[in-house]
Amino acid sequence: MNETPRSNPRVLCAGHINWDVTMHVQSLPDPDGEVHIDQLIQSGGGSAANVAVGLVSLQTPAAVYGSVGGDEAGAMALRALDRAGVETGCVLIDPEQQTSVKYLIVDETGQVMVLANEGANEGFSASAIDPSMFEQIEHLHLTSQHPETAQSLAELAHEAGVTVSFDPGRRVGDRDFSAAIDATDILFLNRHEAAAIGRTHADRDTPETVLVVKRGGDGAVVRTSSGEVSHSGFSVDVVDTTGSGDGFAAGFLATVLSSGEMIRNRPDKYERALIVANACGALTATESTARVPLSPASIEALSGISPIESSQ
Repeated sequence: MNETPRSNPRVLCAGHINWDVTMHVQSLPDPDGEVHIDQLIQSGGGSAANVAVGLVSLQTPAAVYGSVGGDEAGAMALRALDRAGVETGCVLIDPEQQTSVKYLIVDETGQVMVLANEGANEGFSASAIDPSMFEQIEHLHLTSQHPETAQSLAELAHEAGVTVSFDPGRRVGDRDFSAAIDATDILFLNRHEAAAIGRTHADRDTPETVLVVKRGGDGAVVRTSSGEVSHSGFSVDVVDTTGSGDGFAAGFLATVLSSGEMIRNRPDKYERALIVANACGALTATESTARVPLSPASIEALSGISPIESSQ
């Protein structure tokens, strides 16, 4: 088995590690209805794991922190990460739990319906990770997890001088992520999640946080305390939107880390990262499953910009 060469991780991605079962159908069934499965694919999934794989493919070494069960699905999820070159040494394995398996039903337009079990994917905590990990990395990327865990990991990162990004996902309106968001340098939300944040945290003010709002096929916008910059995205033939947001985050972070700059009050400094992120999200949507091979060459072919060049 050929594995991607590893080096010390620059980014630690903390959150869900899943096993995905993707089913392509012409259309979603009506109640009591039945549809034919045109294609069934099994692959690694989970937002933290997906972003880590994307970062490695963009020449940004990454590790993942999360938890899986002691079952075959967990073993397959870890093998997939190993093959991609992601460092998995701090992943927790709970022999008493099942790994979270997500069943993704994708219609012919690329839209997705998700069925999931909780499994072991939130069995990790901030207290279980070796604090020395934060001395090895430059950046911590958080995805969906217990709010208390997200807050504690963000605080540990800041104590070590490590920047933090957070993509809380679709449960952001149901969970109180206020403290974790306050400790975040870059916050990723889609349009619906941004609306939920507005309702839930209308009285909160986090001017130091760079807000990145993903707009699907309409591109994305970066908002800072002094203004915003937007990009309309790229037109592609959509096959499966699963993982497009994770590809977007990987592209954005790889570009920001490559440039060596995180300037909160200069939205123009994020223009390159925004273009690359939109290209990564678009490329992810052109193939099935959440993990599509990304490379600086493929991104440059679509966008005209390389994620590993300096944005100076």
